[in-house]
Amino acid sequence: MPIRPPNILILMADQLTAGILRVYGNRVSKTPHIDTLANNGVVFNSAYCNSPLCAPSRTVFMTGRLPSNTGVYDNAAEFPSQSPTFAHYLRNAGYRTILAGKMHFCGPDQLHGFEERLTTDIYPADYGWTPDWTRFEYRPEWYHNMDSVSQAGPCTRTNQLDFDEEVAVAARQRLFDLARLRKHQQRPFCLVVSFTHPHDPFTIHETYWNRYKDDEIDMPQVSQPAMDAHSRRLRHVIGMNSQRITATQIHAARRAYYGAVSYIDDQLGALQQTLYDTKFADNTIIILLSDHGEMLGEHGLWYKMSFFEGASRIPMIIHCPQHFRSRHIQQPVSIADILPTLVELAGDGQQVSQYITPIDGHSLLSHLTGTNNDLNNETSVKGEYLAEGAIAPIVMLRRNRFKFIHSPVDPDQLFDLQNDPHELHNIAGEHNDLVSTFRSETYHHWGDLQLLHEQVLDSQRRRRFVAKALTTGTHTAWDWQPVRDARSMYVRSHIPLDDIEAMARFPSVPKSII
Repeated sequence: MPIRPPNILILMADQLTAGILRVYGNRVSKTPHIDTLANNGVVFNSAYCNSPLCAPSRTVFMTGRLPSNTGVYDNAAEFPSQSPTFAHYLRNAGYRTILAGKMHFCGPDQLHGFEERLTTDIYPADYGWTPDWTRFEYRPEWYHNMDSVSQAGPCTRTNQLDFDEEVAVAARQRLFDLARLRKHQQRPFCLVVSFTHPHDPFTIHETYWNRYKDDEIDMPQVSQPAMDAHSRRLRHVIGMNSQRITATQIHAARRAYYGAVSYIDDQLGALQQTLYDTKFADNTIIILLSDHGEMLGEHGLWYKMSFFEGASRIPMIIHCPQHFRSRHIQQPVSIADILPTLVELAGDGQQVSQYITPIDGHSLLSHLTGTNNDLNNETSVKGEYLAEGAIAPIVMLRRNRFKFIHSPVDPDQLFDLQNDPHELHNIAGEHNDLVSTFRSETYHHWGDLQLLHEQVLDSQRRRRFVAKALTTGTHTAWDWQPVRDARSMYVRSHIPLDDIEAMARFPSVPKSII
């Protein structure tokens, strides 16, 4: 571990499935910067989100705790301010914590431990997107629909491009600002740069659309629609039952998605170049990951909200070649493991005996240093889905070669990912003893899922009532409003001109000796 506390740069993509990247076996994507990062970094081959939806997954990322422990069940559930996050832990260790981009915090607290937030969010901070498990057939206007697929293609501009370009500029500018401050302030930084690409809608600027030719784009490997109960519900939720999608539209959506992945790759390259330009590169750990995946037509499904590999398996690459030798880690890990890993990295590798609140993740530091040689690690990755498309809690356990999915209202699912990587065969009916073992583990961890079911329903009812009340009269938004004080920018008359120019120049020039 470094003697100086390392800087940390986290690049989070949105809805980036692991299987789209060359490092995970894809042969279509054009991502030279991610490829180089992976070649010189620690690659986690079986990394998962713990809840395949934006806000719940990002809250797990921030807190190391599952949705059932934070109450952030869906994309409109309030993230309690009293929840300790890695931003709190790192600030407590002396770090400057900075967020640029999306984090989908719901509620009035839009910082959650970040000292600085450079941009607003792309999505609302209110309760407007609260699902209703008691009215499954009802499809509110904010649900996904298939327009993202049927209208896929190149564009000149979108909300998503507006947002991500603001995020990229703000993040790079902050790195330059920190470089100028370095001789006066020695605090290490943790900068989270969170882009909304390659999240749908499936459209991207022609520059990236044209990086791929039509005949380069692959089609889904498993086109046969999944027939399990949850997948059938998801087809209703995303509007597949009311809109026929053609092979041409699927092809265009996948081409646009590949283009958006290349766009993210270019953002990584620009950030890395800025680290070199600012002389931060040698002491900065880079972490690349996503909040969840994207089905992209596999199993006849799109978007996320499922524990199939496409939606729940994410890229996770940790890059610090000065201290961690490049390797691939086979054991299952999850986004819940990020908090304890960051805390130990910030603490010079020292293990934390007890966190302020119990966490569900485990430090990955032994994987990074190569001291974890237990290939038969029995640690399970735990997952929960408690949002739209479900009608009762859905839980998942991923251990060794198996993935077990359980809900009180659906038949159990068990997949052998070693022999059936595409999850075509549910073998729950063939392995009663193994299913019994997994069921015992789910009960040991979650207890009676009926209690969690009631807690989710209660939360939904409260939020729908509050959301309706807040539409009456004056509306007070919780959305983050970035502070930009133009009085202290560029050239201003209250500071001598030579001083302004000297402070802004990097690297600085020594004063002439007279």
